[in-house]
Amino acid sequence: MSATPVTRTSRRPSRVEILTQAKENLVRYWIFFFIAFGLLWVGLPWLAPVLMKMGWGDAAKAIYTLYSFQCHQMPQRSFFLFGPRTMYSLEQIQTAGVDIDNLVELRRFIGNPKMGFKVAWSDRMGSAYGSIPVAALLWWPLRKRIRGLPLWGFALLALPMFIDGGTHFISDLAGIGQGFRYTNGWLAELTGYNIPESFYVGNTLGSFNSWMRLITGMLFGVGVVWFSFPLFWETAIKSKVSERQSPQTIRYDDERKNTY
Repeated sequence: MSATPVTRTSRRPSRVEILTQAKENLVRYWIFFFIAFGLLWVGLPWLAPVLMKMGWGDAAKAIYTLYSFQCHQMPQRSFFLFGPRTMYSLEQIQTAGVDIDNLVELRRFIGNPKMGFKVAWSDRMGSAYGSIPVAALLWWPLRKRIRGLPLWGFALLALPMFIDGGTHFISDLAGIGQGFRYTNGWLAELTGYNIPESFYVGNTLGSFNSWMRLITGMLFGVGVVWFSFPLFWETAIKSKVSERQSPQTIRYDDERKNTY
């Protein structure tokens, strides 16, 4: 008897198979998808001043508008690119013809060719959101050695940012640049005025307010990763195990083996 030749037939994967494979890839590579999206999200605000410098104002203003729903974009609390200074005080911004008592006008000021152009969110947002993909990159290779952060631990890391942001909000109720967090006289009293005045007053880089926004934002971002990512990872592992053990998956694997 002659052997019957085996004829291989090809077929297109069904929609269910495509969705199943997509789900498997998402579960398996979720950390890389997240980091890629995170880097894109934290990079766009820095792209806005670059686009302004290149003369692509419409594209830059679209980014400013998008991130205005997430951040107040106060120029005195934002970084500037392509200018002589990294950050500007309210008085320096006022010299550009901006009414610093008008909150709407102050928020809309994005800079000019002489001063440079501001990043599309404040230094606090840049620190908080920028630290998330960085912390994720550091956490991933150490995920099996580091235990997840409990909820109370995340609350402790997030609390400084809410205290700092809350006191800034209360201070601003007295007027932008007029509240107790602008002069920080309380801190000067505590330290006996032994630090230069530029450290106490204002929001520019190197001041107490600037350091607090950067540090508290970073603590919040690290807390987000340390608390939530181990939960995501554990969920992904459980999902893989349940899929391997489910009868539906076994039938699906058998169908793939018997396709030819």
